[in-house]
Amino acid sequence: MHRIGRIGSLLALAVLAACSNTPKDDPNSQASLDKLYAEAKDELSTGAYERAIKLLERIEGRAAGTLMAQQAMLEMAWAQHRSGEKAQALATLDRFLKLHPSSAGADYALYLKGLVNFNEDLGLFGRLANQDVSERDQQASRDALQSFRELIEKYPSSRYAADARTRIDFITNTLAQHEVHVARYYFVRGAYVAAASRAQTAVTEYQYAPAVEEALSIQAQSYDRLQLPQLRDDALRVLRKNFPQSKYLADGGRQEKPWWRLW
Repeated sequence: MHRIGRIGSLLALAVLAACSNTPKDDPNSQASLDKLYAEAKDELSTGAYERAIKLLERIEGRAAGTLMAQQAMLEMAWAQHRSGEKAQALATLDRFLKLHPSSAGADYALYLKGLVNFNEDLGLFGRLANQDVSERDQQASRDALQSFRELIEKYPSSRYAADARTRIDFITNTLAQHEVHVARYYFVRGAYVAAASRAQTAVTEYQYAPAVEEALSIQAQSYDRLQLPQLRDDALRVLRKNFPQSKYLADGGRQEKPWWRLW
């Protein structure tokens, strides 16, 4: 009887231990994950992005394979973007698109990827120098353009498609302006072959951008300096056809800006 009593006591202890380990105390339970996600959302709402990222990383790990894990990844990428961690945000989004290509959030992932690369803020030094966005390195703009175009191609009815199209127009003109800026730089330094080449890039790759008007003018001027009258006249003919009221036609395609001013 004494032995049975000991066994009974051990069983009672085992039951008590099992009862104490309720689902709400399980870090992987839905209740625990919901609580963790609520905490992460609170941190995001107050701008505490680093703390939010750590919480979202825990959620992704614990809820792997669930919709909550997907949501955590998207929230994490946004927090990384807002905290200035561009490389980490892009890596998170690339990982999301690789792991969940058919997810309902794939269109948002592409949109956010475009936003991460889309940055029209020149920063303090750019503003002090009166620098234009088209004068900076344009790789990020090209990457953003690719993401927005992929979004529209794959998800034309997405809620983000309209804004993506607007940004595509802006980026396209910015890239065209960049080519014109470089062409102008070469022209004022007498590198007429290079100037004509960069102007041609603007004309062929961004034919609907407003900057094409000046690109054609630079082409005409460059060919004129190179003593290539047929190519000069071709450029002027295209300029006249597409921009009949162009200010560059009034003086034969010549610009009136000082030679030292590049913008």
